[in-house]
Amino acid sequence: MTRQLVIAGIGEVLWDVYPDAARFGGAPANFACHTAALGADAWMVSAVGVDDLGARAVETLDRARVHCSSVARDPHHATGEVTVTLDSAGQASYRFADDTAWDHIVWTPALEQLAQRCDAVCFGTLAQRYPASRATIQRFVSATPTRAMRMFDVNLRQQFYDAQVIKASLEIASAVKLNDEELPIVAQLCAIDGSSQRQMLRTLMEHYELRLAALTCGGKGALLMAGDEESVCAAVPAKVVDTVGAGDAFTASIVPDFLAGLPLAAINRRANAVASYVCSQPGAVMTLPEYLVTCTD
Repeated sequence: MTRQLVIAGIGEVLWDVYPDAARFGGAPANFACHTAALGADAWMVSAVGVDDLGARAVETLDRARVHCSSVARDPHHATGEVTVTLDSAGQASYRFADDTAWDHIVWTPALEQLAQRCDAVCFGTLAQRYPASRATIQRFVSATPTRAMRMFDVNLRQQFYDAQVIKASLEIASAVKLNDEELPIVAQLCAIDGSSQRQMLRTLMEHYELRLAALTCGGKGALLMAGDEESVCAAVPAKVVDTVGAGDAFTASIVPDFLAGLPLAAINRRANAVASYVCSQPGAVMTLPEYLVTCTD
């Protein structure tokens, strides 16, 4: 029997506030929920307020079969919220509340013990906007075993990133995922040259000695690189409801599949199929159909 992978998301837990409803979100939280749906022993490391949204966030994680004992309840800061606006094509823009609970994730001995058990961890830039969470995130990632996949999901939002945070994150990462809008920004901040997306991604991977690099291009599909291998995969057509969480679902699919040693092309195909399905549904987290959960090619 194959051992269940221990996979953690660390960073923001928040609520995406749409004109008509509030939906659970946060890139690493979405990632954790999708890895749980795909069969991992999933954990979330974050903080929420002692408020209704915080209680609902913990309940949502629990229903998704994500361990949330490592989600602290912060009596001094509110649970994170972000106002989401969708354009006519379903593309999302975001406005984040300041100084929320996930900006103050505190390091504990329990987090160190969890980090040492992880087969993979996913982290981004947004939750590193405040010094407290930045220090905890970087310490947690660095405390995972050297064999673990340390997935840096760049996830640039508004002004909440800089060259220092991106470079420090790449230094401790073993894999990176970013989209076609983020790649030239990251390349510029890291002084990475290249006349094409492929060249920039390849140089980024080689410079930071990454095991895996993933570039998502929306409706154009995705490019994966690992070692000397590459895989280009077209997007799976979908009637887009909204794109929120699609990239997180893509990341959640490639991490366990890569750790399982599947061929790069098979990893890319399933990740695109999972992301396409998420685009066809409202919100970032939902039950995945069985054919996506059991798919191995």
